[in-house]
Amino acid sequence: MRIEEIEDRAAVDFPIEHFPDRSARWLFQDKQYVRGLVEIVANELVAFLDFDQLMPLNRSFISDTLREQESDLVFSVPFRRDSETDELLIYILLEHQSTVDPLMGFRVLFYMTQLWDAQRREWESEDVPASERRLRPILPMVLYTGERRWSAPLTLTEIMDIPDILSRFVPTFDTLFLSVKETDESDLTKTSHPLGWLLTVLQKEGAGREALSEALVQALSQLNLLDVTESEQRSRAIMYLLLLILHRRPAEEHNELLTLVERYTEEMEVSPMAQSMAEMLLERGIEQGARATTIENILSVLNARFPQNNLQRIQRELELILDTDQLTQLHLMAVQAPSLEDFLQALD
Repeated sequence: MRIEEIEDRAAVDFPIEHFPDRSARWLFQDKQYVRGLVEIVANELVAFLDFDQLMPLNRSFISDTLREQESDLVFSVPFRRDSETDELLIYILLEHQSTVDPLMGFRVLFYMTQLWDAQRREWESEDVPASERRLRPILPMVLYTGERRWSAPLTLTEIMDIPDILSRFVPTFDTLFLSVKETDESDLTKTSHPLGWLLTVLQKEGAGREALSEALVQALSQLNLLDVTESEQRSRAIMYLLLLILHRRPAEEHNELLTLVERYTEEMEVSPMAQSMAEMLLERGIEQGARATTIENILSVLNARFPQNNLQRIQRELELILDTDQLTQLHLMAVQAPSLEDFLQALD
């Protein structure tokens, strides 16, 4: 992998504080890493799924408010059943916060119903005959990378004070759950998929330098065992490890850890690639400072011109904008807009 490929892959096109979410999204752009996750949490299903035809789905059906709060991925994949092939939806909710959400079961169900409702609306818009309307099954997964032990239930009955006689009226479903920091290394790597070895390094992202180095050596050694047909997975894995080092480890450790990676990847241009990534991250850090100042100025203007309004939604929308020129235009709009509604229209 050469330096020129870095920007093509958009691998570092996100602020440092967004690393857990954006890096996972980038990793799962490769359908083989989606397969790797299914192998870890539900290996018995892998033989039924045609991952070569796995496709990401548009999430435009999800409300704006929820898109601001949630981090998830939805895929469509053929499910083989005897001589027939059906379509299955894979729903992955990425949970990176250290706080444990006791309503996770409800959140998963809510998103599943939104997926089904999107399918219903598709039937209506395309005039699908009633006899052919069949909801697609959904495989829900929660990937949790937080440090705190996960103790929240994933079923609805456990967050209800409900007598047994009424429990049959509560929706029940299984949710595949992987708590990366709590799972044994042997369980993460039982299928030898590259994703499992990356997760063993992620487990040690906050550990001491020696522990992280050991995890890196073990993961890199396993990645070197991949054959030539898996070179794309290996390249993406190496890129992920470089990103993790540059985003999650102290600057004084970077040279030593990057040298360690280079020792196990002699055929790749790790040093110039890492240097280019580091420079891009520095530039983004400077841009982040300018963005934060502009966002603060926009909110101050809006608060002064349109008091008594809740600006939290606007703040979340602004924080999603990476283009500083666009934020500058919105700052001007905040000063000139006749009403808050006019500003919201420009923001949308």
